[in-house]
Amino acid sequence: MIPQYMMTLPKLIEVSGVKLAKYKIHCATGKSPNSPLDAFYDGTFQTWQDHQNQLNFKCDQIIGLIQLTPGKWLFAGLYDVLGVREGQKTRSEGYTYRTKQVCGLEHLDGRAIIAFPKLFRASYLKGSTYAEQLIVDAIRQTRMTIGDFPGFNDVLLSFSKLRTIVREQNPSWIAALGNVSGIYLIVENKTGKQYVGSAYGGIGIWQRWVNYTTTKHGGNKELKSLLHQCGDGYEMNFQFSLLEVCDFYSSNDIIWQRETHWKRVLRSREFGLNAN
Repeated sequence: MIPQYMMTLPKLIEVSGVKLAKYKIHCATGKSPNSPLDAFYDGTFQTWQDHQNQLNFKCDQIIGLIQLTPGKWLFAGLYDVLGVREGQKTRSEGYTYRTKQVCGLEHLDGRAIIAFPKLFRASYLKGSTYAEQLIVDAIRQTRMTIGDFPGFNDVLLSFSKLRTIVREQNPSWIAALGNVSGIYLIVENKTGKQYVGSAYGGIGIWQRWVNYTTTKHGGNKELKSLLHQCGDGYEMNFQFSLLEVCDFYSSNDIIWQRETHWKRVLRSREFGLNAN
């Protein structure tokens, strides 16, 4: 048993006025670019969770937890299980659940940090067995998001995270990237192929990257061709970083020279995604 002064997540949910039914705890883990945390930032965690390879949610409700660090989890919502559909062609396509997020927990969704030192691999846990081990470690003042601009040398974004930053109109990112020109790198994560691009002529890196979130390819010939070949959603394999930051008013010639330099360094014409 836990000390009385410690609050468990199930107890906190019930204190908030929401009655729990028969539930499972989904301990969601995974790495970028398609991690559950990326999906949460992007506002698509429920869709991410609804698709399962097995019939993992034989229950009435799901408590969604996303791993932040070993032993620490983000509460990502309580969901009613309304039904399930099997893949139409083969069992390998998995199952798609139909769920509905339970209202009344907005003050906890994306804010409650749960201490749960799970030392085993199972990710779908019977609620009644582990309820007492889900200790509320903290409640954030604001819903968890990607955070402020980390500095030019530390920019490394999945397409999903970039789209989230643009959707949220994060002011620190806009201020930093909207006032510089420069050279950036897009890596296609499945093959490692690279595309070197630039922002110049009164268009900052922020504006250039916003264009990628709307077009997915930024008008680039090879990226457009790649997306056409690989299908909808393949842009989620793109990773964005900065190679070199320049003054916003640098001449076009200077930017072009620096872009050409990086194409030569990375050989992105011969082995990457630059067509010229």
